[in-house]
Amino acid sequence: QLTETQAMVAKVPVLEGKTDAVTMMSYGFDPYLSSWSPYHGAQYAVISSAAKIAAAGGDVRKLHFTFQEFFRKLGNDPKRWGEPFSALLGAYKAQMALGLGSIGGKDSMSGSFNEIDVPPTLISFAVDVASEKTIITPELKQPGSKLVLFRIRRDAKDLPDYEQILTLYDGIFADIQAGNIVSAYAVERNGLAEALAKMAFGNKLGVKVDGDLPAEEFFAAGWGNIVAEVPADRIRELKTPGTVIGAVTEEAALAYGEAHIGLEEAIRVWSAPLEKVFPSHAGEQKDPVDSPLYRADSVYVCRHQTAKPRVFIPAFPGTNCEIDSMKAFEAAGADPVVKVFRNLTAEDIRDSVSVFAREIAQAQIIMFPGGFSAGDEPDGSAKFFATAFRNEKIREEVEKLLNERDGLALGICNGFQALIKLGLVPEGKIVKQEASAPTLTFNTIGRHISRMNYVKVVSNKSPWLQLADLGGVYTNPASHGEGRFVADDAWLKRLFENGQVATQYCDPEGNVSMDEAWNSNGSFMAIEGITSPDGRVLGKMLHNERFGEGLQKNIYGNQTMKLFEAGVSYFR
Repeated sequence: QLTETQAMVAKVPVLEGKTDAVTMMSYGFDPYLSSWSPYHGAQYAVISSAAKIAAAGGDVRKLHFTFQEFFRKLGNDPKRWGEPFSALLGAYKAQMALGLGSIGGKDSMSGSFNEIDVPPTLISFAVDVASEKTIITPELKQPGSKLVLFRIRRDAKDLPDYEQILTLYDGIFADIQAGNIVSAYAVERNGLAEALAKMAFGNKLGVKVDGDLPAEEFFAAGWGNIVAEVPADRIRELKTPGTVIGAVTEEAALAYGEAHIGLEEAIRVWSAPLEKVFPSHAGEQKDPVDSPLYRADSVYVCRHQTAKPRVFIPAFPGTNCEIDSMKAFEAAGADPVVKVFRNLTAEDIRDSVSVFAREIAQAQIIMFPGGFSAGDEPDGSAKFFATAFRNEKIREEVEKLLNERDGLALGICNGFQALIKLGLVPEGKIVKQEASAPTLTFNTIGRHISRMNYVKVVSNKSPWLQLADLGGVYTNPASHGEGRFVADDAWLKRLFENGQVATQYCDPEGNVSMDEAWNSNGSFMAIEGITSPDGRVLGKMLHNERFGEGLQKNIYGNQTMKLFEAGVSYFR
């Protein structure tokens, strides 16, 4: 995840069926260039936004733009009036030359405070629609690949040749479709040096740049240029003329001429400037953590089998993972039902309680989805969620599902928080939460985290984990502000001895530790998920439901524990 992506790519959500359609968005703007010439700055903002779409596998012929402009107060100074006029002329020139229009925008002419002025600012956002099948990611993929530079042409006034740009980007798109280009990066103000370093960071593969590449070009701004990784055996297949400037190496280092910089040093220097402002670590604790594997003698067997279990998914105001959860269970062969808890009036609440009780009575599984139910108010996550399930009608049906019908329950993220507050984990039943009970609290970093995490399956006691590998390492999305699992020593000992610790945060090799690089919320004993005593209720923080074809293309490793498939197979 260390290689910065230059374009946002998101699959179009569909309630039914599948799609490979994606939307793409990128931006272009350089304040230093725009301060020198608003006219040039606007043109290269447009080109840079288009280059990033091209480098990610998009077709620039289908682009639309939207612009955001900020300028200092104009007053009566003709030069100040000339800045927005020059920038808009530049953007207009780029649109007309590319044959691609801007469909909207926003502007402000009040960017001044006392003697402080904003630089002339025209940010270009490029928006595209594409297929996920053509999308590539910017991190280097394979040692031995060649690095190829595709240059745009400029005239004597440093203005771009738009016809050549369109031809170049068309060729790059064709080469990506053909598999000739496997990663690419749009060059910006800090030149090839910046682009190649960032491409190298993700998989920690090295770069060796040919010594005959002039230093002036290596470090010079290159808006519109694209550097690409091409497999060595595909160089002759390239449809687009480019220059081979180096190769990808297995050694984790950046090499150019006599310079040789280790990637770890480069990453440390690159990430340091904002660490005090926006810290990525709360402390220096990196102690290893015990990670014994619990092999259960037996796993709970369902006595009430059904071919297609019904799954009840409650959605509260603020819940945002119910659709992903529904689709995950549908793909696994279940019959999921989502119902919203309405709370605008007292009558709405009474009706919702009745609907929830009725749905639970017909279900075999309850899925507590993620999100921020009731905005994590009052005073903490999932309290409203848990309060609703303590209602006598709902509580009675939950107990019947678990105790009379051998049902299952799964809670992810906010749903895990609800299970903890209800006592369903670790107790296996709805009880009053004692002060000494395990809980989930604020991440040690003190803010929300959104990233991919690795977890290790350390128990096979739960029916939910019967299709996962004991000791296996999986990678899933984390998105929470209160995901730190805390418990006293007595509870920790009890959970481990009883096989109720299901998963622990780890590194890609399966080493469990308190290092925040892997245990990103600072959970005690790096615990990510726990179960009820018999394993039928599982709560975990990472979003296993956020998995699907074409997603997380720049993430490596096994992304599915097959939780949902295991939950369905339990009833068959």
